Amino acid sequence: MKKYLFTSESVGEGHPDKLCDQISDGVLDACLQDDPESRVACECFATTGMVLIGGEITTETYVDVQQIARDVAKDIGYTKAEYGLDCDSMAVLNTIHSQSPDISQGVSGTGLYKGQQGAGDQGLMFGFACSETKELMPAPVMLAHKILLKATELRKSGTIGCLRPDSKSQVTIEYEGFIPKRIDTVVVSHQHDENISYEELRDIIISQIIDPVLEEENFTHEGTSYFINPTGRFVTGGPHGDTGLTGRKIIVDTYGGMGRHGGGAFSGKDPSKVDRSAAYMARYIAKNVVASGACSRCEVQLAYAIGVPFPVSVMVDTFGTAVVEEKKIEKAITDIFDLSPAGIIKTLDLKKPIYRRTASYGHFGRDIFAWEKLDKVEAIKRAL
Repeated sequence: MKKYLFTSESVGEGHPDKLCDQISDGVLDACLQDDPESRVACECFATTGMVLIGGEITTETYVDVQQIARDVAKDIGYTKAEYGLDCDSMAVLNTIHSQSPDISQGVSGTGLYKGQQGAGDQGLMFGFACSETKELMPAPVMLAHKILLKATELRKSGTIGCLRPDSKSQVTIEYEGFIPKRIDTVVVSHQHDENISYEELRDIIISQIIDPVLEEENFTHEGTSYFINPTGRFVTGGPHGDTGLTGRKIIVDTYGGMGRHGGGAFSGKDPSKVDRSAAYMARYIAKNVVASGACSRCEVQLAYAIGVPFPVSVMVDTFGTAVVEEKKIEKAITDIFDLSPAGIIKTLDLKKPIYRRTASYGHFGRDIFAWEKLDKVEAIKRAL
């Protein structure tokens, strides 16, 4: 039960990397809307006054990539050049081409495993869950997300009119063993208008954004250190202040560093890519295992080979918190869950245009997504 500090970060929907993630997933959603069998690997790059969209797409529908990019930027709030990007005047470059036929034959079941959908790539994916929050997520990353969600809500409603789209947060929690005890430090860097003083902005962010979130989540902020815009100024932001790139915030997207990560990014990839779909499945499994009472902390690793219609390995780590043998949990998982690429897609209903909503504030911990449901708890209890 040693004491230690653990830190996780989040970035807001206006962060340049998250702008790119949302454009990539916006393109994916547009493809799946009319053609659920679309194969999409869409990447985006953003810099001053420009968005570049590339990757591989094979679809039966027409997608207006340029309009999607403009609509995403507008929805985030990039409506003026002084914000770092203007949705109406920015250049949008499209360099998309079709998927390689060599990859397609393995995924479509026309390769070595005829008639069976294979994994879209090789790789390892992790899912994690723990009992320290109601979402069964690590507390530092959930709080970091919720702080920026609150800021976005108040910015878009006009309640706090001085905020601009770009933002980052960071939360440090003191733990005793696996139990979060107190908030040690909160960092928020938020882009703002030029005419507001540092002191006024600092007071607004602490009193209207941070403290209400901590109180709602039942965390004391007595003795907590606050670092608000630590440079003293954050007027220049967005893609003008820092370039953006799809898939660069993989730890923000998952567990804030508390759980391991296989390395594959999510955004812009259709569910035939196990980088995305198997990571969602691993989270689904881990969450149901923790909710069953088998352990209070669970990490699931799945691994795949390109074109192969089953995982090459399944591993469970409960960090010493299990009340049954881990091998029994692993057997229950393989008995209850269909871990084939096709089975994952069917179980989680992944051929729908649901992905842009995942691209900011974390892919996990929000019950609007199918992989967050707890419908296998009783089956796991019976199996154990």
